[in-house]
Amino acid sequence: MAEEVRGPDTTALDEVVTFTSELIRIDTTNRGGGDCRERPAAEYVAERLADAGIEPTLLERTPGRTNVVARIPGTDPSAEALLVHGHLDVVPADPAEWSVHPFSGEVRDGVVWGRGAVDMKNMDAMVLAVVRSWARHGIRPRRDIVLAYTADEEASAEDGSDFLADRHAALFEGCTEGISESGAFSFHPQPGTTLYPIAAGERGTAWLKLTARGRAGHGSKVNTANAVTHLAAAVARIGAHTWPVRLTTTVRAALTELTALYGVDVDTSAPDLDVDVLLDKLGPAAALVESTVRNSANPTMLEAGYKVNVIPGQAVAYVDGRMLPGGEEEFAATMDLLTGPDVEWEFHHREVPLEAPVDSPTFAKLRAAVERFDPAGHVLPFTMSGGTDAKQFSRLGIIGYGFSPLRLPPDLDYGALFHGVDERVPVDALHFGVRVLDHYLKSA
Repeated sequence: MAEEVRGPDTTALDEVVTFTSELIRIDTTNRGGGDCRERPAAEYVAERLADAGIEPTLLERTPGRTNVVARIPGTDPSAEALLVHGHLDVVPADPAEWSVHPFSGEVRDGVVWGRGAVDMKNMDAMVLAVVRSWARHGIRPRRDIVLAYTADEEASAEDGSDFLADRHAALFEGCTEGISESGAFSFHPQPGTTLYPIAAGERGTAWLKLTARGRAGHGSKVNTANAVTHLAAAVARIGAHTWPVRLTTTVRAALTELTALYGVDVDTSAPDLDVDVLLDKLGPAAALVESTVRNSANPTMLEAGYKVNVIPGQAVAYVDGRMLPGGEEEFAATMDLLTGPDVEWEFHHREVPLEAPVDSPTFAKLRAAVERFDPAGHVLPFTMSGGTDAKQFSRLGIIGYGFSPLRLPPDLDYGALFHGVDERVPVDALHFGVRVLDHYLKSA
C-alpha cells in the first residue's frame, strides 16, 4: 500500500532535467511542408520506454516523421483509458537571436535552455520520467494510460496525430479523455496571486488562402482590375474588423472565477454583460481570456507580382483565423462579407474548435493535483487561443484537457516563451510538474 502513494523518486527528478536537455539537443525543427525529421527524438523516447519495460510502437506516414505510442495497463480493466500525448517537433529558432544556442539544451543556474523547453519537450520529458519511476517501483495506474509522442504538431499534423487518429485508431481503444500541453502553468497577474489555468477548450483553426484575380498589364497603364488592389482592400478590411463577443461555457466559467477572485461585482451570466469593460477591471489577469471571447482573423502572408512595372494577374494572401466553439458559421459568413466580390477565399487548413466540461470529475482531479502541491494557487479553466493535437484525437471521441503543470517564478513570462527567443524552463518547474503529473496520473 505504501508504494501506491509513493511520489516520484529522486532519480525521476534528475531524469526529467536530463531528458528535457537531451531532447532539446535533438533538432526537430518543423519548417512546414514536410521539412522536419522527428525520428531521432522518437527513437530516444522509445529506447527509454523500452528500458522501463514499456513496449513502444514506432509509426510513420512519411519516412523520418516518426510517432511513438505505448500503453501502460491499469489495475482496473473496466476503467476507461486515458491518453497522455505530446509532440516532438518544434518551431524554427535563429541562433543569432538567442543568448545560448537554441539546440544546446544548456542547463545553467537552475534553468534548462533551448527550443522546446516549454513547447513541449519539457512535458515529453516529465511524462517519461514519471512512467519510468513507476516501473522502478512496480506502480500501476488505475486505468490504462496510452502514451503518444507525435510528429508534425507544429504544422498540419498530417504526419502526426492526424495520421494516428485516421490510420491507427485501434491503439487508442478505450481512451475517452486525454491531457497534453498548455495548461496548469503558474500565472502571476499581480504580486501575491498565483493562477493555474487548466485548458478546457480550444478555438478552431481556420488558416485561409485568399486569391484575387485581375487583368495583368503594364504598371504605367490605367487598370481598374488590379488583383493587388482588390487583395489589399480585402486584407485591410479583415485586419480592421472587430468581431462580436461570443462567450463559450469555458470562457464564462473563467470569468466567473476571476471576478470572484478579484472581488468584481458583476453577473457574468447577464445577457448584457460588457465583456470589454470587465476585462479592463481584471487588469493583467485578462490575458487569460481576452483572445478567446471572439473569433479572430489576422492576415499573415502576402504573395503577388514579380516585377515593379508589371501588374500581376493574381495576388494571394494568407490569414490565420480562429473560431470559437459554435462560431464556425459566423466565421464563414463574415469572411464572405469582408473579402467581397473580387476575392475568393478557401480553407488552407481547418480543424475543429473544442470544449471539455469544467464540472467533470476529471477537471476536479486535475484541480486537486495542482492544489496538493501549491495550496495557495488558484486553479481555473480557460480556453486556448490556438490549438493542439487534441483536435485530431477528438475524432476518436477523446475529450482533451491542457495539463502540463509548471510552477514558474513571477518574472518569467510563460506566454512569451512559446515560439519565442531564449525559451527556457526552470529545473524547479520541471520537478513540480513531475510531482503533479505523478499524483494525477495515479489517481485519474
